Amino acid sequence: MEIVPSTFLSLAAIALLFRLGPYKGLWAFMVVAPFGAAAAFNLPAVGGATIGQLEFAICALMLTVFLMPQGPNQFFGTLRPGQAGFWLLLLILYCLLSSFFFPRIFAGQTEIFSLSRALNTKGIISVPLQPTNGNISQSMLFLLAALCFVALATLFRVRPDEKAVLKALMIVTSVNFILGWLDVITFAAGMEALLEPIRTANYDMLINHRMAGIKRMIGGMPEASSFGAFSLGLFGIWMHYWITGPKTPWVTVMFAMATISVLRSTSSGAYVAVVALLAIYSIGWALLAGRGKVSPRAAVLIFAGVIGFWICTIIIVAGYQLVETITMFFDNTLLNKLGSDSGVERGSWNTQAYANFTDTWFLGAGLGSVRASNWFLACLGSIGIIGTAFYFAFLASIARAPAETGNDMRDAIIQSLKIGCLALLIAALLTAPTPNLGTFFYVLAGLSVGLSRSAFRGAVPSRRFQTPFKGHAHAA
Repeated sequence: MEIVPSTFLSLAAIALLFRLGPYKGLWAFMVVAPFGAAAAFNLPAVGGATIGQLEFAICALMLTVFLMPQGPNQFFGTLRPGQAGFWLLLLILYCLLSSFFFPRIFAGQTEIFSLSRALNTKGIISVPLQPTNGNISQSMLFLLAALCFVALATLFRVRPDEKAVLKALMIVTSVNFILGWLDVITFAAGMEALLEPIRTANYDMLINHRMAGIKRMIGGMPEASSFGAFSLGLFGIWMHYWITGPKTPWVTVMFAMATISVLRSTSSGAYVAVVALLAIYSIGWALLAGRGKVSPRAAVLIFAGVIGFWICTIIIVAGYQLVETITMFFDNTLLNKLGSDSGVERGSWNTQAYANFTDTWFLGAGLGSVRASNWFLACLGSIGIIGTAFYFAFLASIARAPAETGNDMRDAIIQSLKIGCLALLIAALLTAPTPNLGTFFYVLAGLSVGLSRSAFRGAVPSRRFQTPFKGHAHAA
């Protein structure tokens, strides 16, 4: 195990979590999420794998759950059949099974773009399927993410605290925004070394890339695409909360921060995902509006948003036609992306992932064996049709979690967390190399399910108007 400067950041966050407890200290757990390029420690013996800040903090979070009165019983109660935790349990068991056995059963029967650093010292190369360190590291990371979901769902099912969740989300959004601008400012000042203590993971760090002459913002992440995807999740949360939740100036500030972070990331995947998210979100509201189930305030905000989006589109189209810098920017980020070397390479990954799916009798080549550039194809190629079915059952359970309790603030947070999950899923469908949707997805999902199951007990829905992402009411 290799100790790095950012290890002390992990230790400080864990100390605060133990000192404050899992509710008051939720922000201390989540504040490390924007530090995606910072390792808690590296594992040279496992192909140089990195244990990230958030993944390491999960171990401390698990300990707080098991130290609660009846903690183990409550933890396993979250895995009850029919609940999201049950489907996640089946998914994880299948993933572990696939990562251990399938690379051996189907060894040499298909070609893969390997995730193993041992096989990949000169870049991504195609090699025959065989067991690699990637199977171990990816299984470990997925297992930690699943444990995070169950731990948070258990904690906030036992004791719902929507204010703690809101506070943690505000701190995470602020830290992500600050790190983003520190990245840009230190680069402009020629002082990139100042951020080296939080760039210690064994990932490729795309620090100095420009897009149409603009420094790509990566913040505490290793590249612009991961920064854009993370910011997109926060954008989805604050967009929905700004429309449906209690109105305060701080909520508007958080929404503005998240929006600026996404736009400034210059990530083509994030831009496409924003458009897809807004389209899906608008369709959901339109369906409710057709049944007269949208509040007047929400209707006004959505109408203003549509008008604003239309005006922005006109401005962008005019700028693309008339301003050379804007033309270059959109050509590089969006319009010419598929024809670029990166686009062609990622397309070949997806083609090979589907070939892995068919070559392994639709069972998959094993978690950690396949690299793709699309979450769905990564699932098919890695865990096959069975694992993908478990995954969809898990996602459907999250979407169906009830969020109509009569408590306006709690309802808005549950719904907003769901929109954040949806945003991260859309981003993953465009660029994710593995089936793991990222630990932050499971943080949001665990909080959403925990608040939903606890809040629904004995709650009496009382509001007349609805939102399109409440889910269906069912017993907790």
